[in-house]
Amino acid sequence: MNIYLRELKAHRKSLIIWSISMLFLVLAGMGKYSAAVSTQGAGFNEILDQMPKSIQTFLGVGVFDLSVAMDYFGVLFLYIVLVANVHAAMLGAGIIGKEERDKTVEFLMVKPVSRQRIITSKLLAAITIGLILNIVTLVSSVLILPNYTKGQPFIMDLLLLMLGMFAMQLLFITLGTLLAAIFNKHKLSSAIATGVLLLMFMIAIIVDIAGNVDFLRFVSFFKYYDAKDIMKLGYDIAYPIISIILLVIFTSGTYYFYKKRDLRI
Repeated sequence: MNIYLRELKAHRKSLIIWSISMLFLVLAGMGKYSAAVSTQGAGFNEILDQMPKSIQTFLGVGVFDLSVAMDYFGVLFLYIVLVANVHAAMLGAGIIGKEERDKTVEFLMVKPVSRQRIITSKLLAAITIGLILNIVTLVSSVLILPNYTKGQPFIMDLLLLMLGMFAMQLLFITLGTLLAAIFNKHKLSSAIATGVLLLMFMIAIIVDIAGNVDFLRFVSFFKYYDAKDIMKLGYDIAYPIISIILLVIFTSGTYYFYKKRDLRI
């Protein structure tokens, strides 16, 4: 419990900064929606129809009515999720490697606690931090969206989106801890985790634009919980099942490799 609380305290300032960033992202994104609709009105979708087909597909034109606030939020959600997952990947990699980075690993190892308990405490702390960021994003959206939805219901769609975002956060947190357990150098594990995330983001864009590479959906976590699918079709049961399997693999791998690794003092 001491390690868990210590990690929460150590990440307190960064969590506040990320939370404020999320608040401003939602606020600024919906502010752009308000400006676009007030300027273009009913012609907003017509302007989008004149854009290249690839851009239309990426923005969800034909699936989303971007003159509707919640549909516009579905497009904005891609960037909200990107920020949340960058935080998750860096958090997962950093929370394991920080002891070696800060030269405190020797102090931690002489404590009467096993490596398994250390990993468990750090994982729980990372999940808690990710959950707090998710809740901050949810509360921010609940407070901001009513200014634009004109009384239209949005809570259920929003809850489904945030649940999907948390699932992705868990995947990137555990992927980050796995990489940190495998590689001794904390900077390398963070760089690889971020690189994998950006690659998955690019794959998600390629899937949307190309249209004939649906098999790549299984490669990118961003397509597991795509706003277009969630809001219009609901969850595809295959992706939560795959997510659970990957979480078990990533978490088990974290415990296994951390027990085997030589710690750099």
